[in-house]
Amino acid sequence: MRYCLQCGSEYQDGVKECTDCPGSALVDAETVRERRVAVSHEADTRKFVRAAIAEDPLTAEDFVALLEKEQMPVFCRPRRTGTVDVLTTGALEPWWEIMVGEEHLVRATQLLAQEKARLDDTSDDAARAAEEEELETEATAPPISSL
Repeated sequence: MRYCLQCGSEYQDGVKECTDCPGSALVDAETVRERRVAVSHEADTRKFVRAAIAEDPLTAEDFVALLEKEQMPVFCRPRRTGTVDVLTTGALEPWWEIMVGEEHLVRATQLLAQEKARLDDTSDDAARAAEEEELETEATAPPISSL
């Protein structure tokens, strides 16, 4: 049997490429274990740690996509409390945890810090552009006449 080096899926020896991970190499089980990828029929023993938090689900999705592109094992879990928790404790935690394999923590933290800075810059630029557009609209709008 051969296994996908990226996701650990099992394939017959004649198969050349993983159907879920195009371009990923198919290798023997020992090579997969050495790379710390879970083999499909074995228990996943990887340890995941929090690399970052995101304030909204779209940012969380962006962070996960970035890390997946770098072929890091990643998942996102919401840490939002429920309505009852808000009513009883007053605490609402509107963030999502970005979890990565512990061996990828340093690199993931660096990538996510760069992406957060890029997103913050984009957000500031968008706010400035909106303010400028509003000022232009106000300057070119015809005066309101009173009856």
